[in-house]
Amino acid sequence: MPSKRASSATRPAATSPATRQSAAKKPQPKPSPLNKTAPQKPATSSELKKVASQIVRQLKADFPDADCALVHQTPFQLLIATILSAQCTDERVNLVCKELFRKYKKPADFAAAPVEELEVAVKSTGFYRNKAKNIKACSTELVERFKGQVPQELDALVSLAGVGRKTANVVLGTAFGIPTGVVVDTHVGRLSLRMGLTQHTDPVKVEQDLMQLVPQDEWIEFSHRLILHGRQVCAARKPACERCTLEKICPRRGVKP
Repeated sequence: MPSKRASSATRPAATSPATRQSAAKKPQPKPSPLNKTAPQKPATSSELKKVASQIVRQLKADFPDADCALVHQTPFQLLIATILSAQCTDERVNLVCKELFRKYKKPADFAAAPVEELEVAVKSTGFYRNKAKNIKACSTELVERFKGQVPQELDALVSLAGVGRKTANVVLGTAFGIPTGVVVDTHVGRLSLRMGLTQHTDPVKVEQDLMQLVPQDEWIEFSHRLILHGRQVCAARKPACERCTLEKICPRRGVKP
């Protein structure tokens, strides 16, 4: 009687565990780029500076009259408004400051005000307890150390309560016309990354990159213009690339095709 076992010619070839494991691991498709038609990131620093120069020039043409969105009459008002602008819209800050500056005119007024009173006045800007505490402390320091005047030196400004490098750059640049750095807010940070001007998300590192690429005499207006571009054209989720004047030179990092 013939054997029921299959002959070696008809039996499937045996596979080793290593072969089976290799077969199970199918090659994964390579992820497609976010935008295949976007220009490649400049390979050298000189090329990157060239692109930055084009961006500066185009933004100047698009927004020739760009200025700080925080409404103010004095350097001190701008200082207070910038402290309040943390995690808050400029529109809300302007509304709050309109009433705030009617009641408190100068640093001595804020220094003398009870912190609880200031908390109520700035509550709608968010993080109001910390902001009220910093405003009172900052105003007190201005009165005691600087005769009620806003200093025009970076080191002196950042020594005040609630004042970091960004706030100091805003005040020195906008109120005094002194370019001590590039103001990096949310818009400037994300657009600099999207345009390939930086590889970083940390504001300090972004500022360092921009200071190397943008001429110092453009630092102040560059920030104002980039902020307006971010608000009016290059939105975070749905940028209007089809009507963007920078479309041909922007790599559009993070933007889906």
